[in-house]
Amino acid sequence: MLNNQHIEVVKSTIPLLESVGPALTQHFYQRMFSHNPELKDIFNMTHQKTGRQSVALFEAVAAYAKNIDNLEALVSAVERIAHKHTSFNIQADHYQIVGHHLIETLRELAPEAFTQQVEEAWTAAYLFLAKVFIDREGELYLQRKQAIGGWENARQFKVTKKKPESELVTSFVLTPVDGGEVLDYIPGQYVGVEVKPSTGDYNEIRQYSLSQKPNGKDYRISVKRELGEHKGLVSNYLHDEVHEGDVVHLYAPAGDFFYQEKNAPVVLISAGVGATPMQSMLQMLADAGKEDVSYLYACNGPHQHTFKEETQQIVSQTGWQQFTWYLNDTAHFSGQMNLSEVEHLLPLHFADFYLCGPIAFMEGIVKQLEEFGVGRDRIHYEVFGPHAYL
Repeated sequence: MLNNQHIEVVKSTIPLLESVGPALTQHFYQRMFSHNPELKDIFNMTHQKTGRQSVALFEAVAAYAKNIDNLEALVSAVERIAHKHTSFNIQADHYQIVGHHLIETLRELAPEAFTQQVEEAWTAAYLFLAKVFIDREGELYLQRKQAIGGWENARQFKVTKKKPESELVTSFVLTPVDGGEVLDYIPGQYVGVEVKPSTGDYNEIRQYSLSQKPNGKDYRISVKRELGEHKGLVSNYLHDEVHEGDVVHLYAPAGDFFYQEKNAPVVLISAGVGATPMQSMLQMLADAGKEDVSYLYACNGPHQHTFKEETQQIVSQTGWQQFTWYLNDTAHFSGQMNLSEVEHLLPLHFADFYLCGPIAFMEGIVKQLEEFGVGRDRIHYEVFGPHAYL
């Protein structure tokens, strides 16, 4: 059981953690995958190569140590991580494995500082946090299992429609093989998709935002083909080798980024494939008859403008505001999204803002909004991949 002495000891190790930095979590992952290679079927190995996962885990460990005596500060992070874990089907047994390798990593990287007292404190701290996650994730699993159209573990879905939405993004409509209903979700949430790519060594699970309003019968995800140095193993497999009639496995909808009903204007801001959760919100808001909605979107050019026709149809029917920035072409605006160009047209002092896109893009938008006096309590965002704080 975690006590005050444990808390003081854990906090005393913060300088040690900060001196080691993300090397701590890099060592942890190498150790864990070496001893438990079966976990490679759960974790995104591409994020291991880029280092994003190691950085995200280190930030989480450090935040826990710093706030171990003020866990209220971690509530939102716990909720976000718990949702992500359920989309990977993380179970209680996995926490035992992770805890063992975390303690052994601390022992191996800092043998002189890792006294029996430190080991006892960190073990107690880890077990306490693990129980928080296990309990919350258990609640989420149970809720989804008992809800109409819900299920637990993986469920088979057939690709019933595949449609390009832009140069890099393709949509997949997924219908349950068993013919049953599907669980409703809140626009903004995602599903975990499990496949076995022909060029990969492991089963792979990825999270993709649901890009249409809930309808009780099927889901739509819209996947960007990831190119570049770390070519997306799963995204390219879905684009090139998964066709209508093929079957994939889905985990129930999850996510703590979603539209929150308020009597206030709404401004949706996205870039690139960040349009996917926004499309679900746009459809839902249109159906609800919401009047004061603005949609701001940025991409490289018209060939990468995802959902262009679909969005235009919604905007023309509702009379909402829409502003578009093309980096390498002209639309309403050209270049990077600059909110000062539309400042006089936005309800900056009253609206709630929903953001999704590359991290650098969202950081820039948050900075601009804050300069306009928008408080963080009115800014909501989704980060694709390992969590990052804006």
